[in-house]
Amino acid sequence: MQRLHLVFGGELVDPTKNVFKDVEDIHIVGMYPNYAAAYDAWKAEAQRTVDNAQMRYFIAHIHRLRDEEAPASPTEELG
Repeated sequence: MQRLHLVFGGELVDPTKNVFKDVEDIHIVGMYPNYAAAYDAWKAEAQRTVDNAQMRYFIAHIHRLRDEEAPASPTEELG
């Protein structure tokens, strides 16, 4: 199983919450084949933007979003 990770970030409305100021301005850093590579990309972006307290970067575990072996929920089937 491939364990994809997405690194993304942007400016938050409030640094204590995970709400982006402008969703259209989210910076997509990239998709990575493993956590170590994603962490390195995340760390580089976090360090690059350290002077902006509103800026946050995240690692999304894409492989956790969808388990193809698990049955879909009723609403997912309708979509």
